[in-house]
Amino acid sequence: MPKPDITPGAPCWIDLMTSDTEKAKTFYSALFGWTYETGDEEKYGGYITALKDGRMVAGIMAKQADMGAMPDVWSTYLRTDDIKATTEAAAAHGGQVYLEPMEVPEQGSMAMYGDASGASIGAWEFGGMTGYELAAEAGAPAWHELLSKDYEAAVTFYQKVFGWDTDVMSDTPEFRYTTLGAGDDAKAGIMDASGFLPDQVPSMWSVYFAVEDTDATVEQATALGATITQPAEDTPFGRLATVQDPTGAVFKVIQDLGQTA
Repeated sequence: MPKPDITPGAPCWIDLMTSDTEKAKTFYSALFGWTYETGDEEKYGGYITALKDGRMVAGIMAKQADMGAMPDVWSTYLRTDDIKATTEAAAAHGGQVYLEPMEVPEQGSMAMYGDASGASIGAWEFGGMTGYELAAEAGAPAWHELLSKDYEAAVTFYQKVFGWDTDVMSDTPEFRYTTLGAGDDAKAGIMDASGFLPDQVPSMWSVYFAVEDTDATVEQATALGATITQPAEDTPFGRLATVQDPTGAVFKVIQDLGQTA
């Protein structure tokens, strides 16, 4: 299976910030068949790389004590070829810089921003690590979606900061959705969530994982201690469910997203 085609501006990596790395490893290993490699503590802070069939698909890292009440969360990173320029653009176009560009020895450079609608998004400049090695296969990331409370500001932000070439998939009062790329070549989406996200819930990125059977995955996730926050349902893009892992991190699973997983 060839490595995913990750163009500049496209999602290239995901990782989980968790309050219990051992519980997370056990859960995702049982659910998705992941194995793990743990990085050097001094050089990489014990960062855990998750692999599916020997290919990198995600990262896991421990939540620091000084993060307080911050919930456990999955994060998406977008590729940039110039992380310094991207960081400057993020600040210039209504975003906030949460983490200034930081070099990860021998791997690349990362930064974290709040976009113009308040959602957290990461940036990654390739070095030795060039993103996940498997996508849209069972147990690997399949889609990345921003639920935004300020849809127009968010679309403009990603166009200006990450150079997105966008396509309007739908523009009705009930469903406004813009994608990075068009049709089968789309790599991520932005949804107008102003009408349904509760006041206390900020704009957020969601990570979708491909699965072979959504209903079986939901049943297994529940048995492993997860909570199902949106039951399995059929959508135009596949059978979808939303899962909260045993420590509270939320993700989605989808069967047949554009192709058989």
